[in-house]
Amino acid sequence: MTNNRPVKTMPIFSAGKSSLIATQAKIIEEIALKIYLHGRLVANIACAGNHLDELALGFLRAERIIHKREQVSGINVDEINHSVCVELKNGGEFSGASFQNIASSGARGHAHLDALTPLPDATDLQINSGTILRLMEELLEGSEIHNETHGTHCSALARGDKIFVLREDIGRHNTIDMLGGYCLWQDISPADALILTTGRISSEIVYKIWNLRVPVIVSHSAPTTKAVELVKKANITLIGYVRGEKMNIYSQERRVII
Repeated sequence: MTNNRPVKTMPIFSAGKSSLIATQAKIIEEIALKIYLHGRLVANIACAGNHLDELALGFLRAERIIHKREQVSGINVDEINHSVCVELKNGGEFSGASFQNIASSGARGHAHLDALTPLPDATDLQINSGTILRLMEELLEGSEIHNETHGTHCSALARGDKIFVLREDIGRHNTIDMLGGYCLWQDISPADALILTTGRISSEIVYKIWNLRVPVIVSHSAPTTKAVELVKKANITLIGYVRGEKMNIYSQERRVII
């Protein structure tokens, strides 16, 4: 899978109350990724230009076009023209009308909510609160591009007490899709994992995670009301505002062991 380092050093000015100094800053790149399915443009997503193949596959997975790696007959990444072309073995049996040339960070998914079923009971997976705090600290420390530029979100999947994949991007939705694309291509089920993220938890984020069948969401930020309503419907544990030694648990608290 492709992995470029999307950071540039650019000249800026640093100002204070009584000074203006020429200096440099590391700034995250932004590109417009074009995703093609059987030659048809289906999405135009603003992103950092990192892990483009995972982002494309994850986006198509969130749109419920792809469910497993075996459906993909080919994927071509053009890093110069910022495009990913995906070919499926089914010969393009998909509803192209459902796409609207998505801009920004791929915040979609509500149209497929009726196709999702609640996850298993909360007692099927439990995690210690101390482990949650430590994993969040590990996520923040591992967000290398953010620590350089302060311009990205970061999300990761953890199993037990270990993070096994971490992705950064300018869009929080993109980081979730990257994780979904990674799991699809590596043929990994995240159904026994938890997802950690620095971003705000909106209903679109919940949808994407529900579609991946991940039972626990842990965020450094806070959720929206619609997100809380949706995780309760999905039987997902939502833990937010994890900072210092505290956290808020918004749903399915039985999965959290003190």
